[in-house]
Amino acid sequence: MKAKLEEVAQTYGIENWGAGYFDINQKGHLIVRPAPGDRRNVDVKEIIEDLSRRNIKSPILLRFPQILANQVRRISTAFQNAIKEFDYQGKYLGVFPMKVNPRREVVEEFLRSGKRYDFGVEVGSKPELYSALALEQSSASLLICNGFKDEGYIRMAFMGTQIGKKVVIVVEKLGELQTIIRLIQETGVRPMIGIRVKLYSRGSGKWETSGGETAKFGLTASEILEVIRLLRENDLLDQLKLLHFHIGSQITNIKRIKNAMKEAARVYCKIRAMHIGVEYLDVGGGMGVDYDGSKTSSDSSANYGPQEFANDIIYTIKGVCEDEDMPEPNIITESGRALSAYHCLLITNIQEEIETVVGEYEAVKVDDDDPQVIVELKDLCEGITSKNYVEYYHDALEHKDELFTLFNLGIISLEDRAKGEILFWEVCERTVKFAQHQYGRQMIDEYEELRQLLSAKYLCNFSVFRSVPDSWAIEQLFPIMPIHKLHQRPTEHATLVDITCDSDGIIDKFVDLKDVKETLELHPFKGEPYYLGIFLVGAYQEVMGNGHNLFGAVHEAHIVIQDGSYLVTKVVPGSNLGDAVATARYDRAFLHEGFGRLAAEQVKQGSLSPTQAENLCREYENNITYYTYLG
Repeated sequence: MKAKLEEVAQTYGIENWGAGYFDINQKGHLIVRPAPGDRRNVDVKEIIEDLSRRNIKSPILLRFPQILANQVRRISTAFQNAIKEFDYQGKYLGVFPMKVNPRREVVEEFLRSGKRYDFGVEVGSKPELYSALALEQSSASLLICNGFKDEGYIRMAFMGTQIGKKVVIVVEKLGELQTIIRLIQETGVRPMIGIRVKLYSRGSGKWETSGGETAKFGLTASEILEVIRLLRENDLLDQLKLLHFHIGSQITNIKRIKNAMKEAARVYCKIRAMHIGVEYLDVGGGMGVDYDGSKTSSDSSANYGPQEFANDIIYTIKGVCEDEDMPEPNIITESGRALSAYHCLLITNIQEEIETVVGEYEAVKVDDDDPQVIVELKDLCEGITSKNYVEYYHDALEHKDELFTLFNLGIISLEDRAKGEILFWEVCERTVKFAQHQYGRQMIDEYEELRQLLSAKYLCNFSVFRSVPDSWAIEQLFPIMPIHKLHQRPTEHATLVDITCDSDGIIDKFVDLKDVKETLELHPFKGEPYYLGIFLVGAYQEVMGNGHNLFGAVHEAHIVIQDGSYLVTKVVPGSNLGDAVATARYDRAFLHEGFGRLAAEQVKQGSLSPTQAENLCREYENNITYYTYLG
């Protein structure tokens, strides 16, 4: 059934959450643009078919580095516009927090595309710092060291200063400062020092507990004064250059951001009034991504955009500084989620449809010899109409209870039970059709729940736990839609189940403009290739994906969009069986030796010939190169 492309786009909300990067072409295929309004685009279905010919099968993670670059440009431009509009005297410097997506290609692209904006890096652990020390970045950009630190961490940060990087060691607790002071005295190296402030203000959304008085990180007012005292006593007060705070990831409500800016700006001004030359105010991360496209303060959205975010930060801080008659600080943001979420798209294929209701109504033969409950269910099926469906559905519910009671008492056979189940579900399906015709999308709860119960389950070739762990762990919503057939009206309502052997491996919450949908509109699956895209997975999902069922990493392709074409610049093969089992400490030699020993025992017992055993061992060893996902 053909449909207008605009109607299908509205079904999936692509114009609401796509930020201008995603659209549908006249073929009914998903396209990706390198920037909103750019006339260049790429057909995702063509990419998948191209990769398939190279024997790179789904699931595949498509990475679009041009989107990364555009997000850097978009956020930097927003702050430059705000600085100009409000005549702000400080500068803007962004940093990318490696914890959001530490992949080398991602971090290097941020530093490359952000060089003109003096974009830097934020690290929160020794491995991240060790990696960042070797990366090229502009001479004016910062390397901000957050997180709890031991002496080894701090010594590595000193190395960064020695090789010419602008390192800021942010003090999270007083013990760190004592180590920093001792090492400065020992080595003569003088890195910049920052203080993480524990604000009273809190963010909003799932991570609001990151801020406030009970926050994990940050120094209280009395601890800040102690830091200042210790630095003054050791003649290091001139090294205190930065104040930092963070009130949470994915802040959904702009009002919370403004409140935090006011408090942080006051702290900055009071410290500047003590004749301390703090130059930078790091406002942390938290800029929200509108995952569901609703532009509200719901957990999966944000009621503001990049420009409003920048305007409120600059305007609020400037106002406090003018009130306190203090110079305006350089502003730093760590908005990793907003920078990286859009650039990754996971493609999975449907393997098969798992029917909620088994059996076919047309195959049910009912005669006078069947139990009365079967005959009456058959009558309900044949007699249900748009006028009586409410009564007939309730009658069917009573007959279903009777059916199972009779079966449990041993009165009816398994065949009778099967007939009754098929007839009951047929009544349910007809009830939903009549209710949907009467109520449209606003069906009353009883029939909406019935529709969800009847919805198909589409088995998708991926692992929720590996590729979209936040969907499972914190019920984060990610936009999901087919990448083709979008010129046809989707007529099925389905939930998605992955290939793990875990009942939690399911996605049954989907984005909707006004609510959260319990099912996703899809096309009937008839066995031919049918691909779905899961969007906005570039932040946190790769690094937080776990090893459930040892599925491992998916294939990855890097795509550069050109005028009228595209270029696959890099393909990173996903985990094979050997890679995956090695993460659980099963090395290749151990496994091959163990399998060979068992095969040899069967030869000894006469169950296998030496040739059969040899062939089995060879086949087992060859299997180690198989992709962990379904073929």
